[in-house]
Amino acid sequence: MKNASDLRKKLESASFPDLGSMMEGYARAAAELGRDQFAQKLDFSSESIDGLDEVLVRVGESPELDLDFEVRLWGSYLGEVLRRRYAGVWEMTQYPGGMAAVPAIDVRGSRVFPLMKVFRRLTEGEEEDLRTFYAMVTERLGKPAQVN
Repeated sequence: MKNASDLRKKLESASFPDLGSMMEGYARAAAELGRDQFAQKLDFSSESIDGLDEVLVRVGESPELDLDFEVRLWGSYLGEVLRRRYAGVWEMTQYPGGMAAVPAIDVRGSRVFPLMKVFRRLTEGEEEDLRTFYAMVTERLGKPAQVN
């Protein structure tokens, strides 16, 4: 993949059978873009959250930021890290206080909104860093699932 524009066209023209497949497809594309354009190892591990945060700092500095696409791309990656760690499930659900349904991860009845977190990281800056968010979420959710 050469750039984010080509990647966006490819992803938006793809046919995914369900939400989980779509989010996984976007997450794999994010991992590839992270490696190719940002020299970050995005391998779906907890350790890759720091690399994802570094990518978001650089993405947020772009003058031609396509916020909707970047949120979908990188939020999918963040969500897949959590989904895989906790054997969660992607679902469309209303964001608390919001009007629209957004993709979220359901883990044993708890909902995590990774796309909303990436949106805040890109729009509000470093006080919304992913390292702190990830530590809080993993503390709240407890032990990882015994899968993967």
